[in-house]
Amino acid sequence: MAALLERDLDAAVSDPGPDPRPDPRPDGDAAPAALAVRRIALTRFRNYQSLRLAAEPRPVVLTGPNGAGKTNLLEALSFLAPGRGLRRARIGQVAQRAPGADDAAPVQDWAVAARLDTPTGPVEVGTGREVVPGEDGAPDGERRIVRIDGKPAKSQAALGRAIALGWLTPEMDRLFLDASSGRRRFLDRLVYGFVPDHLSRLSAYERALRERARLLREGGADRSWLVALEQQMAEAGVAIAAARRDLVARLNQAASAGIGPFPRPEAAIAGALEGWLDAAPALQVEDRFRAALEASRPRDADAGGAAEGPHRSDLHVVHAARGVPAAESSTGEQKALLIALVLSTARLQALDRGAAPLLLLDEVVAHLDERRREALFDEVCALGSQAWLTGTDRALFAALEGRAQFMDVAAGRIAPAAAR
Repeated sequence: MAALLERDLDAAVSDPGPDPRPDPRPDGDAAPAALAVRRIALTRFRNYQSLRLAAEPRPVVLTGPNGAGKTNLLEALSFLAPGRGLRRARIGQVAQRAPGADDAAPVQDWAVAARLDTPTGPVEVGTGREVVPGEDGAPDGERRIVRIDGKPAKSQAALGRAIALGWLTPEMDRLFLDASSGRRRFLDRLVYGFVPDHLSRLSAYERALRERARLLREGGADRSWLVALEQQMAEAGVAIAAARRDLVARLNQAASAGIGPFPRPEAAIAGALEGWLDAAPALQVEDRFRAALEASRPRDADAGGAAEGPHRSDLHVVHAARGVPAAESSTGEQKALLIALVLSTARLQALDRGAAPLLLLDEVVAHLDERRREALFDEVCALGSQAWLTGTDRALFAALEGRAQFMDVAAGRIAPAAAR
């Protein structure tokens, strides 16, 4: 796997691909994005056996029929950020399978590598799947590996330090209607762009939560072991809650400026720890959470999990002008509120990091009216974001003609689109 990833990193740096204009400023538009994917190389990822692609530092529009591979490319880009990508796939699920292979066939390694322009200079990023060998040398699991500038990274948090990235997909249209777990994941992805260690804290908290639940279920656990796990949960849990709470406050401030015809979202994070942080400093909240975990051991042993903690928090969003919860708004207004949240986050990241994040917008414009489509495009260009947008109908992106790079996608092949 290391050799495969190194090869793709080399390809992302040296393969010329289609020749992008180095500094496109069409018709006096905003300067190129300070954070941009200039070259990307994929190997055995979904329907791409091998792809080498160069991009300009401005929005990229991918159009083509359903099933051509547009979303697959966006998913590959999403693996340049911490986490499980925009489909939340396990690392073995995204590997290309041989034609006719059944589920029992060995999973191949895959790799995604990119050369990025960043405010501090070029950065090479790569990630992929690697088989973990057992003691006898036979495969014994899999793991995701990360390389930054050719060097192994200790964790996925390194990706969060190198690149800020957000996305919207059709599956997220029900975010405000479905279970709270989806809203927590959505908020946590936003937090990654500001707190790269947030994913590590979530992982540490969830491991401790599962281990504590197992010990309580089995009974007879060493008390000192439970105390240690609850200490880990308290430290990580309060840090998670504080990061979510702080970002929500900043999002509300950024959204107050308004984004054209998009409704202003007003967000709140509801949870025990977040409420406690409103009234006490973090160290006191850690003590209170640790005491609550100890007191709830009998109940948690019967119910599983833990009665309190950031794993039970929820993101509430209201259409501010109407005072109506997002879940009670129309389908179109829910989508508009979601877009406004993502664009408000992008504004904050542009201020904090000196560059707007990459935005992966999968089929986002299909159900927007012309006024909101144009407002979305104008905001992306004003931010200086290299947004990657997909759709089946190029006509819906007419307002981006001359301001974006257009590419045709067909059967796992991508080529520059003819000018219009």
